[in-house]
Parts: sequence; structure tokens; C-alpha cells
Amino acid sequence: MRLKNISLNYGMRVFKALSEEARVRILHLLMQNEELCISDLEHILEFTQTKTSRHVTYLKNAGLIGSRKKDQWTFYYVLDEAHEILNQILKFIKKDQNLLRDQEVYEILHSNRELAINKIENNPYRK
Repeated sequence: MRLKNISLNYGMRVFKALSEEARVRILHLLMQNEELCISDLEHILEFTQTKTSRHVTYLKNAGLIGSRKKDQWTFYYVLDEAHEILNQILKFIKKDQNLLRDQEVYEILHSNRELAINKIENNPYRK
């Protein structure tokens, strides 16, 4: 869903959510990588589980992110209706060193995960 305009109330929730560096970093990671779980965000951002969950809950309550469950994992993603406004705002800070480092850590984490999955799937003793 593409927003043509937003209400003042929604705009205030967006800007309040962006008033905390941790939430901006979480949103940036979600915008870049589609969806992540709490443990991924904890590892990338070097936050505690409590701090990460608190900020994710804030973003969810603000109407910026949604979630889906898969087995015991909950994956978070940016809602379609928030995508355009967040993209416009975040494009001005996309070269920030903290955001670039976060993405670099994500890419290493993702690469290691893919290697581990391939190793497990191709293990001849697994059958």
C-alpha cells in the first residue's frame, strides 16, 4: 500500500520512533534486509535481548514493523505502509558509519549462516 499522505498522528509516531538511535539502526537493518529475528538484531547491534525486544516492541506499537512466526522464531519486517516514508527519511543517513558497520556485520552473519546450512545439507552422514 502506497501512502499519498499521512495523518499528523501517524507522522508523530514515525518521528518519535526515529528519535532513538537504536530504533533507527533496527529500522535501517530491516529496510536493507527485509526481515530479521531478535537474536540477529542482538548480535548485529551488540544489544541485550531486553533492550532489543523493548525497541522492537516500540516500533511495532508505532505501526512501523510487523512480525511473522516460524516455529519458535519471530521475524520482524517493515510494514508496507511505512516503507516509503522510512525510505525517504533514511536515505539521508544511509552513509552513516554505524549503519554501514551494522550492515557489514549482518552480511558476515548471513554468509556464515549460509555456509553452515550448506554444510549440514551436504553432510553424507545426515541421512
